[in-house]
Amino acid sequence: MPSHPSDAWSRRTWLQGAAATAIGASLPFAAHAAPPATDLSGLTLRVAVYKGVWRPLLQAAGEANTPYKIDWRELNNGVLHIEAINGDALDIGSGSEIPATFAARQKANVRFIAASHEDLNNQVTLARKDAPIQKIADLKGKRVGYVRATTAHYFLSKQLAEAGLGFDDIQAVNLTPADGLSAFARGDLDAWAIYGYNGQIARTQYGARTIKTGKGYLSGNFPVYANPRAIDDPRRHAAITDYLLRVQRAYAWANRNYLAYAKAQSAETRVPVGDLVELFNGRSDDYALGPVTEAIVRSHQEVADTFQRLGVLDGPANVAPFWDRSFDRALAAGARGLSAA
Repeated sequence: MPSHPSDAWSRRTWLQGAAATAIGASLPFAAHAAPPATDLSGLTLRVAVYKGVWRPLLQAAGEANTPYKIDWRELNNGVLHIEAINGDALDIGSGSEIPATFAARQKANVRFIAASHEDLNNQVTLARKDAPIQKIADLKGKRVGYVRATTAHYFLSKQLAEAGLGFDDIQAVNLTPADGLSAFARGDLDAWAIYGYNGQIARTQYGARTIKTGKGYLSGNFPVYANPRAIDDPRRHAAITDYLLRVQRAYAWANRNYLAYAKAQSAETRVPVGDLVELFNGRSDDYALGPVTEAIVRSHQEVADTFQRLGVLDGPANVAPFWDRSFDRALAAGARGLSAA
């Protein structure tokens, strides 16, 4: 999922005024569970999506025939998902732990209700094919591209620290993914910390070598963001529950039928099917959607604490109050049903 904010995070304009929004206590477990017979006809669920992800996934998996209407909003940035939720223009969205961390710091009107678990082998630190770099320690003094305030920033910081280095030991260059790819192709960078399809292009078209992946440095948790107003509304809560269970089943289907999903993705994104299949075949883990756990909350807090130490956050962020557990029971039951199938 391309759920990472750009360097627009440094401006944080979307959260101006959000600090005044009161943060309520976490909702009680299953507090809003609606009876199975809830009538969802006439209801429209406003869902933010990334090109090539939830929308074609549900269609390919046969899960798109919902008892409610879905108003798809294509927003290819986790920051935009939270901005829309914070402005009550959206019911649910998704992204990495990074936008969620800034939202917690600024006390945005958003909750995190589940987490998808995704591939970490497409989060990579790459070296140019002709660069004398074989390990992270070799980055000392080198020109290293990254995207500030994203998962790339986070895993690169962890990898450098493990090698006894910091950002002061490298020539760190903050670039958008598109600008980073151009700089890497021109030879203006020796190495590049990046995520998603851009890393695949760097490898296949420019001979980049993978030095490290994000596995072991990132959690692989990508929160589902939700509007507290939608959570509090019993019918919308029921619709969100149904939607999450459909995504959960669709992920399980995609793990078994990835070629079919890749074709649906390709039709929407124009990314070649072969490239999508290659990424899937090299994945670190299967795709899944599950309930909130204490480990997920702890991982998110570690991201917040790390970004504060790096000076990316301007103060502490307590993420726990933003995690809502009222969908846990349904998602846990759904996972048990899939494992038993």
